Amino acid sequence: MLFFSMGGSALAAKDPVVLVHGWGMNCVLTFGVMKYKLENDGYQTFCLDFSNPIGSNYQNARELSAKVDAVLAKTGAPKVDIVEHSMGGLSSRYYIKNMGGASKVRDIVELGSPNHGTWLALVAFGISPGAYEMLPGSSFLNALNSGDETPGPTRWTSIRSVCDEAMYPKDSPILGGASNKKVWWCVGHIGLTLDPWVYGWVKDGLNGKGTN
Repeated sequence: MLFFSMGGSALAAKDPVVLVHGWGMNCVLTFGVMKYKLENDGYQTFCLDFSNPIGSNYQNARELSAKVDAVLAKTGAPKVDIVEHSMGGLSSRYYIKNMGGASKVRDIVELGSPNHGTWLALVAFGISPGAYEMLPGSSFLNALNSGDETPGPTRWTSIRSVCDEAMYPKDSPILGGASNKKVWWCVGHIGLTLDPWVYGWVKDGLNGKGTN
């Protein structure tokens, strides 16, 4: 993190945080509570709402790229942090891996992201490009997971739950090289954005405790 001096004391300046929602959702529904908590803890947050919340991760990644550039221009910060939920993690990973995001994102925290696919996406197969890309073994996921799953210098945290009803298989969120956290108590898919213990892990990830 950056540091600056104010009144003779050194204070840590937090990176701006971009909040990235998942399939079929929006930022307020997903992150309304967490956004309030983060801002109460001194973080400056910026919500991203995708133009098509069930659309392709390729388009979502382009919109994320534009959002990050806008946040950097507005704040003057050298880098942002990202907190994302569900399919938002796939768009974020594509941006970091393939669109230069690794040089602009210091820390990323994933919440219930289907990094290796989920069979639940079959319920929207044929009507949603994003759902097709979330299927295990899709060409999108095969390319995304080839080579280094957590490219640096970005630091990665991935949080999953044993009770996540959207994850089949349950270990799909695990990323090679990341700080992988497992919620052993029963927290559901959207509950990952509400649970107070998970929130502590989110702050840890934003404060440099992720890995790559």
